[in-house]
Amino acid sequence: MSTVEDTQPLFSHLLELRNRLLRSILSVIVVFLGLVWFANDIYAFISAPLVERLPEGASMIATDVASPFFTPIKLTLVTSVFIAVPMILYQVWAFVAPGLYKHERKLIMPLLFSSSLLFYAGVAFAYFVVFPLVFSFFTKTAPEGITVATDIASYLDFVLALFLAFGIAFEIPVAIILLCWTGATDPESLRTKRPYIIVGAFVVGMMLTPPDMISQTLLAIPMCLLFEVGLFFSRFYVREQEEDDAAEEQ
Repeated sequence: MSTVEDTQPLFSHLLELRNRLLRSILSVIVVFLGLVWFANDIYAFISAPLVERLPEGASMIATDVASPFFTPIKLTLVTSVFIAVPMILYQVWAFVAPGLYKHERKLIMPLLFSSSLLFYAGVAFAYFVVFPLVFSFFTKTAPEGITVATDIASYLDFVLALFLAFGIAFEIPVAIILLCWTGATDPESLRTKRPYIIVGAFVVGMMLTPPDMISQTLLAIPMCLLFEVGLFFSRFYVREQEEDDAAEEQ
């Protein structure tokens, strides 16, 4: 009898997990259906930083027969996922919230909101700051006699990789707060390791970006600044956690 009772909560959790996943997928599909008609316009917007800096008379090309159709569709699908991120994170929150303590629920919701905001900020920074500088550098350093004509599929893979790299890199404050929350480290320990973290930021910038100093530096510097932001806010959380622990002991 106890075995049956034990399996019922498991089935209910699995059922809720399935419903949360379906809602997340449905939100992506709804956004995709609303954007797919503008797929070519979305690609034109994303490719503008390169197209505007191509030599006169040059243009992007499609080396695959199906690329002109599938590449904008692929970009639209990825864009739909990016736009639906708040809804997806809300479903994650709604699933885990019942198992959290009160002080944990107070922290998780702001973290979900700030993580979405920081991810979008990283993508925007890549598009408006990094792309113009990087593409100007690439197009102006082409050897004489070489016509710059980038394949649209290769370009999409390139920019999506940078979007993901900068989006994840901008999550550093959230990661630091979570590390301090779980007790894996503390602000004072991170402060003493600042020189190593700065060097690590430039190493990560080198690994995640194209092999040029401009994009590497443009990723490493925001990572260092965001580390300081996360270090500042993590102190307040640690203090709040200690007060909660003292209140629970009383």
